[in-house]
Amino acid sequence: MGKMNADYIAQMEHVLDLYAKPENPAEPVINFDEAMKQLVSDITPSTEAKPGQTARQDYEYKRVAVANIFMFFDRHRGWRKAKATEGKKSADFARCMKELVDDHYPDSEKIHVVMDNYGTHKTGSLYKAFEPKEALRILNRLEFHYTPKHASWLNMVEIEIGNMNQQCLTQRIPDWDKLHSELAAWEKRRNDAQASINWMFDVDATREKLTRAYHALLPEKIGTINQN
Repeated sequence: MGKMNADYIAQMEHVLDLYAKPENPAEPVINFDEAMKQLVSDITPSTEAKPGQTARQDYEYKRVAVANIFMFFDRHRGWRKAKATEGKKSADFARCMKELVDDHYPDSEKIHVVMDNYGTHKTGSLYKAFEPKEALRILNRLEFHYTPKHASWLNMVEIEIGNMNQQCLTQRIPDWDKLHSELAAWEKRRNDAQASINWMFDVDATREKLTRAYHALLPEKIGTINQN
């Protein structure tokens, strides 16, 4: 965890309180973040498995590119979307938000997006990518909620990114077509199963576990913290 100052605690409790709200299809809560995958190809072709002999892959490889993977995760629906892109600039983020509003949740009134404070994760990114009228249209459907600095543990999507890395991206992936197909197959399996996360860490648990941090912040009020 990062330094537990007042801003950190305020942001942490805000996000935890959001997580504790009951599912509301009109206002879904979407966790969002990025991951990286290096695309590499074999220098020496791998040998296929034969009876009594396992497949062999040479240790040498050639770096092809570095892919960015945007990840959306909806715990209540057991839904995720992995989108591979060449970059993660303001325009890439803005397009993700437009797709979230128009393609993935067209019927929702307000979409709550939980994410970190990365430089492109700002309302201004949409004004850099779209005409003002379009940027405002998209932003009127969104509400951003930021996790504290150095608090990636608070973003549920980090767990799903870990699942993606372990279940889908351990192999060498030589090109974009292979990456897209692997991500699509993994995503479909997880979505069909409605795989989700049983998030147990709420505000009350936080106050109990981090009593010392709260005490250092508000020593004269520590006796009332767990009562309010």
